[in-house]
Amino acid sequence: MKRKKRVVVKAFSPEAKLKRAIRSHFTRLGFAKANDGTLVLPGEGKDVVRSLHSGQRAEKLVRASDFLDRVSEKLLPCFADGAEIDPAKIRLCLKRVYSDTREADLFRFATLTWSVPVSVGFGRRLRYLVWDEAHDRLAGIVALGDPVFNLSVRDNLIGWTTADRSKRLVNLLDAYVLGSIPPYNALLGGKAVACLVRSKEVYRDFKAAYGKSVGIISGDAKEANLLAVTTTSSMGRSSLYNRLQLDGTRYFTSIGYTVGWGHFHITDRLFDDMREYLRLHGHRYADQHKYGEGPNWRLRTIRAALGALNINEAVLRHGIRREVFVGTLASNAVDILRTGKGEPKLSTLKTTAEISELAKARWMVPRAERNPEFVNWRRTEILNLIAGSPSHSGQRRVARE
Repeated sequence: MKRKKRVVVKAFSPEAKLKRAIRSHFTRLGFAKANDGTLVLPGEGKDVVRSLHSGQRAEKLVRASDFLDRVSEKLLPCFADGAEIDPAKIRLCLKRVYSDTREADLFRFATLTWSVPVSVGFGRRLRYLVWDEAHDRLAGIVALGDPVFNLSVRDNLIGWTTADRSKRLVNLLDAYVLGSIPPYNALLGGKAVACLVRSKEVYRDFKAAYGKSVGIISGDAKEANLLAVTTTSSMGRSSLYNRLQLDGTRYFTSIGYTVGWGHFHITDRLFDDMREYLRLHGHRYADQHKYGEGPNWRLRTIRAALGALNINEAVLRHGIRREVFVGTLASNAVDILRTGKGEPKLSTLKTTAEISELAKARWMVPRAERNPEFVNWRRTEILNLIAGSPSHSGQRRVARE
């Protein structure tokens, strides 16, 4: 009788398993590795960026499945059919979003249409539904949150030292979600939504919520005013917000590009595995994520895990350079941010109603006359966007890197 061969299954250590998972993940995304350890993109263009985010998006949809089952039917009527929209009557306003409300559900539901996953934000947050009062429909969404500490093009523009930045970063927010919803996106609604960020209402909301602020880095009590908002394109260069102006006032200006370094290509599942590995070794970053410990905690945690695994952190240089924009709410914002002196000059700041009228006349009505295809949009197609159909133009998700 032939003796059966004994099969020996090799047990991998937690370190070996995590290394294999990281390398397999980058291979699945299509990355190659250069001699210096940096990653080489599998191509160029927006489709490549969407593909690199596909893993994160798939994870997000799985986690949201129960939520979608619960809210889809009751929230779908908040979206417009194209045929019911008269562009000449559009009247946009901002509705503040608070946690655990119907508005919060609608905000989350709308973000799931984005082809690039949306961050939940960090620290201070101002979230809004952009509502078309004339048609009682959702036109877009906005979320402002704490900016990253290190952003070279922003800091060079202002002329900050590290000490200056620590003292005055409290006067900035970052638009990490900014975009329009179909069919308003087809009417250049994204431009109108972006302009609403630079409004009297947003300035006042910030003052009421965070005027008495404590610096994230310094821990000092500060008198804060919202002097400027940054935003970063998700798809490389953006023409939608470049030289954005109304009535002679510049709303957003391009100030340069990121260096193509960050962690967007690390999925939540892989990040959780890294945290668990650090936890096994008693590393403090594994669970250090409370507000006040810095918006770059995720990045620091990933770097710590890579270092412990002896993986070159050059794999965080993904090569996608994103365009950075800034909108100053005060005409002397840069001077105040640089010196810490002066009162904000707000003479060019308009109400959301005024901005809506200007944006409608400049962009939305003319676009409807040139391209009336928006009338063919049906609100039920929102479900196809969430399921993963090709994304629509005008959507914006800002990478938190």
